Amino acid sequence: MQLGFGITFPDLYERDGLIKVDAAFLAFLGEADRAAADRLSAARAHPPAGLAESQLLIALAPHVEDFIARLFGIEREARALAQRHNELAPLYSVKRQFVQRRALHKVKPAELQGFDPVAAERELFGGEVTELEFARQVSAWLADEAAHARQLELAARYAAWAATTPAGKAKHATGVLFKAPQKLDYMRLVPVHSDTSRGFAALRLEHLRHRDGFALTDPGTDLTGALDEANYCIWCHEQGKDSCSKGLKEKANEGFRATVFGVPLAGCPLEEKISEFHMVKARGEPLAALGIIAVDNPMMAATGHRICNDCMKSCIYQKQDPVDIPQAETRTLKDVLELPWGFEIYSLFTRWNPFDLRRPCPKAPTGRRVLIVGLGPAGFTLAHHLMNDGHAVVGIDGLKIEPLEAPISGVDALGQHVPFRPIRDVAELREPLERRVMAGFGGVAEYGITVRWDKNFLKLIRLLLERRRQFAMFGGVRFGGTLTIDEAFADGFDHIALCAGAGRPTVLDIPNGLARGVRAASDFLMALQLTGAAKRESIANLQIRLPIVVIGGGLTAIDAATESLAYYAVQVEKFLARYEALGAEPDWNAEERGIAQEFIAHARALRAARSEDRLGLLKSWGGVTIAYRRRLIDSPSYTLNHEEVEKALEEGVVFAEGLSPSRIEVDRYGHARSVAFAVDGKQLELPARSVLIAAGTQPNTVLAREEGVSLALDGKYFLACDESGAPLRPERHTAKPKRPEVLLHRYPDGRFMSFFGDLHPSYFGNVVKAMGGAKQGYPVVSRVLAQRPAAAAESDAAFLAR
Repeated sequence: MQLGFGITFPDLYERDGLIKVDAAFLAFLGEADRAAADRLSAARAHPPAGLAESQLLIALAPHVEDFIARLFGIEREARALAQRHNELAPLYSVKRQFVQRRALHKVKPAELQGFDPVAAERELFGGEVTELEFARQVSAWLADEAAHARQLELAARYAAWAATTPAGKAKHATGVLFKAPQKLDYMRLVPVHSDTSRGFAALRLEHLRHRDGFALTDPGTDLTGALDEANYCIWCHEQGKDSCSKGLKEKANEGFRATVFGVPLAGCPLEEKISEFHMVKARGEPLAALGIIAVDNPMMAATGHRICNDCMKSCIYQKQDPVDIPQAETRTLKDVLELPWGFEIYSLFTRWNPFDLRRPCPKAPTGRRVLIVGLGPAGFTLAHHLMNDGHAVVGIDGLKIEPLEAPISGVDALGQHVPFRPIRDVAELREPLERRVMAGFGGVAEYGITVRWDKNFLKLIRLLLERRRQFAMFGGVRFGGTLTIDEAFADGFDHIALCAGAGRPTVLDIPNGLARGVRAASDFLMALQLTGAAKRESIANLQIRLPIVVIGGGLTAIDAATESLAYYAVQVEKFLARYEALGAEPDWNAEERGIAQEFIAHARALRAARSEDRLGLLKSWGGVTIAYRRRLIDSPSYTLNHEEVEKALEEGVVFAEGLSPSRIEVDRYGHARSVAFAVDGKQLELPARSVLIAAGTQPNTVLAREEGVSLALDGKYFLACDESGAPLRPERHTAKPKRPEVLLHRYPDGRFMSFFGDLHPSYFGNVVKAMGGAKQGYPVVSRVLAQRPAAAAESDAAFLAR
């Protein structure tokens, strides 16, 4: 790596070096645009808000783009990436001005009777063309409409055919030019078909995706798709209407509007500058777009596509398809990561960010030390912000954290900081998900989220923290047991932040509710991923039998349904391979022999089947049914994230409505055989050899029950306190409380504990709410830390080493 401006690689990871980077940028900006440099200096002294801040960041964007490219010596690659953005521009202008405003409005369905699209393409273009070629040619004709009236008329008819007819939609299914936003029907967001022949409504999709194993199931959109979303956005920060970020406010009061299902439209919990990054991305400045995202969401590798949708729910488009902001965000990150030194660029933006007017560089060391309990989304986000506020941070987690190679992580086998090398190609950090070893870092993002999301992003987040000299982490630590509160404070910590996440799952109080074959859905997902059972070479003991019934209606039920169906095929194929390798039948008892014969028969049938027929076989053996006590449209999964429901049903899962479980029926061996349900005053049974209970979880407040611990509870949550130690109740069920009340307990010497994520009544529920709570709460932690004198002479390095 040869950095520009006299900067060295170690400078990028030390505060003094980052101050050098900032000085180099200010000098670069001053030479290019003295007025912009003066505006930035004034804004750092007195940060503006709202439109004034947005306009300044957008004005800075081209200069940041050029500076980063020169700093990392990638001017040629950055120009090529920008050129790819600009080359696609005709797609979006023609889509808006020609396809949507002319073709779809003026071409009547009757005019498409007998329309021959092949002949039209041949006449217009001499043969079949791509969407981009179509857009470029139409742009050229629009420059002189009078001379090309015939071509434009025929092109409009072709566009109307492509956008409205089944044949046209099928031909252009993977494109963007001929796709118009659809009107939203909130009662039918998922186009299900209902079958009531069995006495209840069983909901299915006709179009299915054939999945095999545990590779990444959804790679997300490409640059064309991301720019389509960025151009669909109306960049409403200019009118102060960027509800995707700030939420849709009620006119009568300060509260947020709600969906028809009662879900508050509070917008992005991180209040990311969405409209601004879309504008800059669409303008062909992808490096700057990433920097704008990183102001509010530096841990963006943990958000985005298939993780969060709070922004989409609050999009200004409430009557038609919203902007798919998570797709655009994740693609923006990927575009930069795929450049040479792309990870180092992303990493730099999390420590030095010229778009961050309030904290462009990390603050000077404060001498305060914070212990963070739990390294999930709340924990790793809090750790980042506290380090940028000048504090030293130690993170502990109950999971065993696997070490990374020292030249990559900067931490050796003994936990000591050592020199590390820059990463030129992000591909060296990636592993195929079906063979990836669970590294233990990331909490629920590691053990709970399925392969719909690329868990290689977790390694990026880990490196953002682990490479910093102000940070250390330890796995396999049970707080309250391995390490107690008193021991932590005695060791020199000034603050303890609890980010331990959800606790025990809710158990259904029904007969045979703990029979063999019945388990908590969250327990199944953890066992599947943490033991490596999903890997074909693994010998982990995790048995699933068909048919499978998942009881619940939340996203955990959705994930358990898709993963259990995928795992069954992997499981029986592993069983058959080992049976054949053994060459002899083990000394099975009668029950074991029956199960073995079932597995062997199913594995041989799957082995002989074509890939497109495998799902049909799994469904014929009983498949997976989600049983929910109410309607689909009442379920948390539908009201919060209906896209995940649709994705699950595409994999062959059936959603059964109106089923309240009353008992588990068992066979003569005491193993689950079926589930009895109450339906409209009647009883019916669904065959079930595996029953996964997804009835919710409780906050992990077990610490309050440890001997010698005096933490009070407020219902199922910890009781919060203010800065004087007086008890209070934080706002519940809102990701954006008026005040972030994150303090948990004040000790006589002025030290505090705090709590975040699923432990907190404001921030529980999903990854991005936990991260938003950490962003809102870290200033509170810094403020109470500043009220105590700093530790004595021991340096942060000596403290972490000890």
